[in-house]
Amino acid sequence: MATQHSFETSMAHHPDIVALRDRFDRAAGTPRAQVAEGLMVLAGGYAAISPWVIGFSGSTTPLAINDLIVGLAIMAMTIICADSRGRMYGMAWVAPVMGLWLILANWLMNGINPATGTMISNIVVGACVLLLGAAVMGVTTMKSNQT
Repeated sequence: MATQHSFETSMAHHPDIVALRDRFDRAAGTPRAQVAEGLMVLAGGYAAISPWVIGFSGSTTPLAINDLIVGLAIMAMTIICADSRGRMYGMAWVAPVMGLWLILANWLMNGINPATGTMISNIVVGACVLLLGAAVMGVTTMKSNQT
């Protein structure tokens, strides 16, 4: 009786998949990638605690909850991507989107009237996450000879 191989098993060992994982592992091991990932974790942590650091007012409670959730999500995604190497770098595009959301949430969330400090905090941390997310994405698209 012939042994059946599942599609996943046969694809996991395909030379192209192995080479792609090796390239992602090399790219993720560069100092540039490690600095970007570390700064991304810190930016996510700041986004999560910023409502209490900046002192968001009572009218911005939905924004405070938003920042907590998005900040924790940024931290978790970054740590998971860093730990999983080539298997998770396809999700790196989410980070710039979350950074953009942190910026736009000041105006798009209903019923809030954020103070200037709150807006500046969200814009700065959102821009940092957006740029760092783009940097992490860029690491995965670098040519092999540059890593």
